[in-house]
Amino acid sequence: MNANDAAVIIGAYEHPGRELPDKSLAQIHAEVALGALADAGLTLDDVDGYFCGHDAPGYGGGWVSMAEYLGLRNLTYMDSTESGGASPIYHVSHAVAAIAAGKCSVALITLAGKPRTGIQPGGGGPARPEDSFEGAMFGVTGLVSSYALAARRHMYEFGTTSEQLAEIKVAATKHASHNPHAFRRKVMTVEEVVASPLIADPLRRADCCLVTDGGGAVVVVSREVARDLDRHPVRIMGQGEAAKLTNGGRVDLTYTSAVWSGPRAFEQAGVTVRDIDYVSIYDSFTITVLEILEDLGFCEKGEGGRFVMDGALVAPDGRLPFNTDGGGLSNNHPGHRGGITKIIEAVRQLRGEANPGVQVRDCEIALVHGNGGDLGTRMRSATMILGRDAK
Repeated sequence: MNANDAAVIIGAYEHPGRELPDKSLAQIHAEVALGALADAGLTLDDVDGYFCGHDAPGYGGGWVSMAEYLGLRNLTYMDSTESGGASPIYHVSHAVAAIAAGKCSVALITLAGKPRTGIQPGGGGPARPEDSFEGAMFGVTGLVSSYALAARRHMYEFGTTSEQLAEIKVAATKHASHNPHAFRRKVMTVEEVVASPLIADPLRRADCCLVTDGGGAVVVVSREVARDLDRHPVRIMGQGEAAKLTNGGRVDLTYTSAVWSGPRAFEQAGVTVRDIDYVSIYDSFTITVLEILEDLGFCEKGEGGRFVMDGALVAPDGRLPFNTDGGGLSNNHPGHRGGITKIIEAVRQLRGEANPGVQVRDCEIALVHGNGGDLGTRMRSATMILGRDAK
């Protein structure tokens, strides 16, 4: 039996807040945990597996302190894998494996952040070995500068334009306009995007993701547990993980580690890009989305700029609706980590519970992709294929 058949997603919840100055990070984790469990029809006493990244505050990569804060007394499995924006997708994959191995039966995955009104943990730590070379010598001092390098190289190699990147932002704003919780609900035009202030050439402010508080949680359970719950489950059909390194400085900036994680997920799921009805793609910057669409095989390398034109990404009628909640570009980017919200919106789409103006008709199969690290240097990716389940 495919290990994926052992578990399903049964609960999902996104915090409605985007500026939360009066809540602690632990409170946000707790609120999203309770929301996802309530959505599933479960309680904290049912949880025997807990998964979080280093956004969770405290000991043990966060899980020890958060388990105590939440009162998780029945834990038999814990995981604090840290992989940036890909972490929650990794956690779902690891939860499936743990459930298939009999190590737990109800897995709770939480993510929370307060970068807008507080301090985000997990950003410090010892200096990386590459910092003195890449930062001090060559001035790569932040993510935006490195992503800008990738964007400029893609433009040089393939003729991609700022207007084409802007189409991705425009689609996100159109979707956010339907979301009452979205941080920015104003619809933008291509002209407005390319007229926004330049941050790191060629990326402009509108090409960059939001900085928000918030969070989300999902609940993964065994098939046996799901049968007793009055909630429609979502199938976890396939998963793939991969990393891209700098190859001793001989790095190609025009592709991501999705070129490896995507095919692994598709092969395990037994589907192709033609079967995908909806995609949730971590949109840290517009160039991130464009390169990942190419690397996952939705278009040929270098064709991403043309692929996203003319409303291709706009729900419900575009050829490939994406990030129908508004994504990190317009809705929510809690703790600089977009993976959890990508899972949640895909679950909504497959359940038919997305906002009516963006609900994809007959949505049967969705792809979720997250990445962590740096598009211009070293990064890791997680791709997951989800499907509507016939309970």
